Amino acid sequence: MSTESAPAPKSGVAEDVQPGSRVAVSALITNLREYGLILALIAIMVFFQFTTSGTLFKPVNLSNLVQQNSFIIVMALGMLLVIVSGHIDLSVGSVAGFIGALAAMMMVIWPLGPFSNPLVVSIICLIIGGGIGAAQGYWIAYHRIPSFIVTLAGMLIFRGICQALLGGGSSVGPLPVGFKALSSGFIPDLIGPLVLIPPTVNAAGKTIVGSGLTLHMTTLVIGLIAVLAYAYFGLRARRTREQHGYEAEPFPLFVVKTLVTSALALFLVYQFASYRGLPIVLMVMGVLIALFVFVTKRMTIGRRIYAMGGNAKAAQLSGIKTERLTLMVFVNMGVLSALGGLIIAARLGQAVPAAGLGSELDVIAAVFIGGASAMGGVGQVIGAVVGGFIMGVMNNGMSIMGVNVDWQQVVKGLVLLGAVVFDVYNKNKG
Repeated sequence: MSTESAPAPKSGVAEDVQPGSRVAVSALITNLREYGLILALIAIMVFFQFTTSGTLFKPVNLSNLVQQNSFIIVMALGMLLVIVSGHIDLSVGSVAGFIGALAAMMMVIWPLGPFSNPLVVSIICLIIGGGIGAAQGYWIAYHRIPSFIVTLAGMLIFRGICQALLGGGSSVGPLPVGFKALSSGFIPDLIGPLVLIPPTVNAAGKTIVGSGLTLHMTTLVIGLIAVLAYAYFGLRARRTREQHGYEAEPFPLFVVKTLVTSALALFLVYQFASYRGLPIVLMVMGVLIALFVFVTKRMTIGRRIYAMGGNAKAAQLSGIKTERLTLMVFVNMGVLSALGGLIIAARLGQAVPAAGLGSELDVIAAVFIGGASAMGGVGQVIGAVVGGFIMGVMNNGMSIMGVNVDWQQVVKGLVLLGAVVFDVYNKNKG
């Protein structure tokens, strides 16, 4: 006599969920931070596009947005590694201001002959920035002095030296045109412009500014290559994970993410191409972002930094030289702080005592908004970059709307607090 058991009712618990659905839900939760950041950036941009009556997405404003906030993103790349390694650097704004003042003095005031060349000055300043990072990193790595204390001292020291170099409250300038191109220049159109709508000519035979539509073809080509490279390397990384037996995000989810990101990138590239092309500083940022993504994801030193930040004692017992690694992280931060200082000076066209003042707060906020953990060991380069752009878009949008600077600080503080609360909530839930 045979008996047949009735199928168990669907209870809705994990055992009743189809494997494919579980994978999709798991991938969505795992990448919630990344997707949420991109969606948040898009939502903030769309919000300010409407509230500023379409000003935000105008090509000239997008170029200004990049040029004004580029130094934040450059320094955020270095700050990411500092925070991932379990430390903090409060001196980046003061170091940037000091380097900008030093560069201006070398190019304008001091009779240094060939050493006053902008390229030579920039190289010297980057080396000095690395030296500053090494000096701070030495006390942190080898004498176990908390990074908060060392870099707080550095913030005070280099802000004072910056003001002393500039004679108290005076500014030094104007800086050479070639140097200012670092922040305010645009890449040349090597291919040649594409005229879609001829510009209008007035009765005097002069072209009316803003009329017609001419595209910067070099910018379009670079943008298309970058988007295709993003899609190709993303697909290759996904296939590599599958081949090695790791769980990968569902293909439809990957396609949607790639299409949305690519569409946003192509739209921004078109806007840049319809103005004067890609800003030089954006190209510098792009190279640095690609380099740091490669270092953190593909190189041993990147994995060791994450291991050290996650558990310094375990990393040391496994053979990682944590002191030397910490020193290298702060040297890198010093170099990027110096580059940020050069960008600030190039943007202003002169060195001023207040250059970089308070920028360390925006840099740290960008990294935390981008998903880094205050406990170390967690954080992504793309997250820090998106966090930097979120800060930049909020600054730009609220300024266009005429929001008082005091309330801008309040809004940024609430956004930072919300990002950290969200991060802690996810960790506790996990």
